[in-house]
Amino acid sequence: MENVFKYYEFSEFIVDKSDAFSGNEISYTELNATHFLIFEKNRESYNLYVSRYHHKKDIGSKSPEILELLIENYDKSIPEHRIAIKQYLD
Repeated sequence: MENVFKYYEFSEFIVDKSDAFSGNEISYTELNATHFLIFEKNRESYNLYVSRYHHKKDIGSKSPEILELLIENYDKSIPEHRIAIKQYLD
């Protein structure tokens, strides 16, 4: 997973204090000024979301305006999972 985070320039993991991600750690990358892809680390698995915030600084501290689960238990070896992330970032 480290390669995925580096390749797509995800942030360092931070603890979510907004309760939108149940206090789990999250990492994000910017799609545009208000839309982001977010990985939630839930123990040993990762969930991928697309989200909307007013400002990047709100991530992890305020609940998102929009939050949609794209992939539960992301696995980079599954082609559909790789395609889902590429459709947003490539």
